[in-house]
Amino acid sequence: MTSPRVPLSILDLVPVSQGSTRQEAFESSTELARRADALGYRRYWVAEHHGSHAFMASATSVILGHLAEHTERIRLGSGGVMLPNHAPLMVAEYYGTLATLYGDRFDLGLGRAPGTDPMTAAALRRAGDGGQLDTFARDVTDLVGWFGPEGGSTSGLRAIPGEGTQVPIWMLGSSTGGAQVAAALGLPFSFASHFAPQQIAEALHVYREGFRADAPTAQVDRPTVMAGVNVLVAPTQEEAEHLFTTSQLMAVRIRTGQPAPLDPPVADLAQALPEPLLAIAGRSRGRGRAVGDPAHVVAELERFVTTYDLDELIVTTYTHDPALRVRSMELLAQSWGLPA
Repeated sequence: MTSPRVPLSILDLVPVSQGSTRQEAFESSTELARRADALGYRRYWVAEHHGSHAFMASATSVILGHLAEHTERIRLGSGGVMLPNHAPLMVAEYYGTLATLYGDRFDLGLGRAPGTDPMTAAALRRAGDGGQLDTFARDVTDLVGWFGPEGGSTSGLRAIPGEGTQVPIWMLGSSTGGAQVAAALGLPFSFASHFAPQQIAEALHVYREGFRADAPTAQVDRPTVMAGVNVLVAPTQEEAEHLFTTSQLMAVRIRTGQPAPLDPPVADLAQALPEPLLAIAGRSRGRGRAVGDPAHVVAELERFVTTYDLDELIVTTYTHDPALRVRSMELLAQSWGLPA
């Protein structure tokens, strides 16, 4: 059984708040990465999203290069690159370039979802259907080879720069599909329980039962799992619950197709939302979240780790005021006992 005090990492979508500019969103995320580096978080991942009014994380490799200039030791990575949107060889070259410039500090998390609306996805998608499991698995296999030693790829192609950098690859997923690929290829698996907690038990079972440490692409010798959690820590439970209404309003906007920058928190959701939408807001209060004062959040996260025998947690936080997002990460680091 894994110790409940596993390493903590951060997932960032570079959110922009109402009343703020897109440039300020990048500046806020840069400051959060600096603090995460100093506080002892293990990784800082950026999630690819396109065409969003709320999230500025469309060019993940560019953002990661910027963050590398402002941090020293924290691992930086994609959480993830939506591979059907990209030519895999170019992904290898992008991340090979980062690893060549900044050293062994980068992770490449890969997902199959488009990370956007259907129209934008159609504009981004390369020829063919890279989202199919068999095509996706072949693409990931190619990436592993391109990051390996010269001549290690079976495709006959070379990623320059890229070869020899051994950039670690993580498989991302919110269902059993990604779990199957991660297991078959012997890769670590990051489950998106921060927005799709319903299938976590089934997906982790599929991953652990099917894991192949002897796969030619294997990068870990045993099933290795990280899971996402929505976290908001404040000095009091009441303040945390109040601030979390920003996240609940965001969930409603996403589900109803009304994207917008992050709303400020509200005193009463029942006054801010019509009755049919309250259920959507309420669903964001279920599994995959830990909101409250430091002691409450730590207890919730420990319970989550123990229940699913996790090796690592990756947390994401949404606040209208970016300074309160930094405060939340500081309180969590202190209460979790991260080695700053």
